Amino acid sequence: MYQPAEDSFLLKKHIAKYSKNKIILDMGTGSGILAEEASKNAKKVYALDTDKESIDYCRKKFGNKVDVRKSDLFSNIKEKFDLIIFNPPYLPKDLREDEKSARATTGGKKGFEIIERFLKEAKRHLNKDGKILFLFSSLSGDVENLFKKYGFKAKKIDEEKLFFEKLYAYLLQ
Repeated sequence: MYQPAEDSFLLKKHIAKYSKNKIILDMGTGSGILAEEASKNAKKVYALDTDKESIDYCRKKFGNKVDVRKSDLFSNIKEKFDLIIFNPPYLPKDLREDEKSARATTGGKKGFEIIERFLKEAKRHLNKDGKILFLFSSLSGDVENLFKKYGFKAKKIDEEKLFFEKLYAYLLQ
């Protein structure tokens, strides 16, 4: 289960601004920190993850307050949302990292493969005027070109410089 770190906290501070009375999806919920923040003022919150430990933890933590489901991206969800929050695994594959940890942090061989799969499917799951609150890293490759490729207007709303990378929070429409 992915534990909250700088990337989670960077996104978390923007959720309240975009979630009031909205139907929200927290994609790749991990510990549920972003779903929890959204649930404070959203109309309805869904939280998805592929990790059984995350699913079990969030179901116990939220009870009926959040609809928690096991899903590989959008594979187990048909609903549409006003806001999708996604802090994806975005690091390039590191052969030294153990498999369990890599599932939470690695976005594919180059770091952006999961991001591209998400962007390819995301528009079908947005309501009219829906938005995506999205995070990526300077280590993720050229994600901004993927936004254009899949027809998103992207606005950088925050960034944070860490020791070895920069984190970027974007709002996509």
